[in-house]
Parts: sequence; C-alpha cells; structure tokens
Amino acid sequence: MGTVPVVTMLETRTIGEIAAGLPGASAVFRQFRLDYCCGGNVSLVKAAARRGVSLDVLQAALAELDTADETGLPEDTGALIDHVLSRYHETHRRDLPELIRLAEKVERVHGDHAEAPLGLAQVLREMQEELESHMQKEEAILFPLMRTGGRPGIVHPISQMRHEHDQHALQIRQLETLTDHFHLPEGACRSWQALYLGVAALVADLMEHIHIENNILFARFEAPQAAAQAGDVAPHSSCCGSCS
Repeated sequence: MGTVPVVTMLETRTIGEIAAGLPGASAVFRQFRLDYCCGGNVSLVKAAARRGVSLDVLQAALAELDTADETGLPEDTGALIDHVLSRYHETHRRDLPELIRLAEKVERVHGDHAEAPLGLAQVLREMQEELESHMQKEEAILFPLMRTGGRPGIVHPISQMRHEHDQHALQIRQLETLTDHFHLPEGACRSWQALYLGVAALVADLMEHIHIENNILFARFEAPQAAAQAGDVAPHSSCCGSCS
C-alpha cells in the first residue's frame, strides 16, 4: 500500500488499517498520541479531530514515510504468531519485573518529590498479572486454533482478547498519566531515568503488540465470519461484537 491511497482516501481508511499497511505509520500515530491499536477503528479524519491534531500536519508526516519496504511482518499466520511470541510475549515477561523493581525504588527513595510517580509500581504489577493471564490464554487456546486454520467459533476467543486489549489500553493511559507522559523532573536520578525510558518502551511495545493482533492477525479470522454473516457462505455463529 503506497502513500497516495493512504493519504487521499481518508474517509474510507481507519487508522488501524493505515498502521497495518503503511510502514512507519504506527510511530507517527504514537508521536501524535493517536490510539491506533484498540482505537484503530476510526478514520484518520476523526482520530485527528478527537485529539485536536492538524490533519494537514498528520498527512504530511505520513507522506514523508518511506513506503518502498513492506511492513516487515511475516505473511504466514504461523510465522506471524511466532513473531508475536518472541518479540512481544517474551519481551513483556522479561521487562516487567525490572520495571516494577525500579518503580518501587523510585517511589521509596523519592516519594516526597512533587513529581514522584506514586502508584506506578502497583499499576505495573497489575499489568504484569493481567498480561500474563492474557498471553497464557493466547498461547494455550487461541494461537493453536489459528495455526490449524481456525474454526467457526474462533470469533469468541478473539472477542475476549479484544476486550482484554481494551483493558490494557486503559492501563497504558494510567502509565502515561502517572509519568506525565514520561516527562522527567529536573535532576532526576539514573534509576528514575531508566524507569521512564523502560516504561515508555513498554508502552510502545504493547501498543504495537495490540495493533498487530487486532488489526492484522485477528482480522484474518474475523473477515470470513463477516462474509458468512453477509450471506456469502452459510453462517456458523453469532457476531463477536468487535465490528460495532
């Protein structure tokens, strides 16, 4: 997908679709704080208006992207799942314990500072627990189904994963609020600096993780169900609700 279709067909393209098809678009959306993962089902026009971002500026940033390369993601479903597991599941499991430790240290040592991120460690602990449960369900149930081509009822576990992604998005907003969007106070110690750098990376990774699943991987299995409901083939199950 080249720049011209993305930039000129704003009324018909969602930011989730743009992020899925235009390399580098997700970074642009993060820059302008546009939710392209859980909130990716709105047009670029609406997303810009909601955030108060100039559409012309946003278009210009998208137009500057190098579209010669593909997204870099594997096309094969099994390979894409392997990528999610190695790039995101393993990364979250590796990074969160250290971020929790750093947050506890910063809150303990600098708790009397006016800009201390009080409560950050607790949010990270909750995120670790919920992400672990979420990833285990994907690894044990959803991904094995996808590797075998899926089945008619697969929309139901997908719908549940989308719902949990929405909860993760709320936690991301909490992280951004508690850290003032990762703005360090003057004279912040190195632990504080490492904490905000790491949490910012966690947020970027988690948004990209959710985007790949919601807008690329899950969509592969929801599209046949949508076609069935439209009468192209005999319907098998009820709508998962993600299209509402």
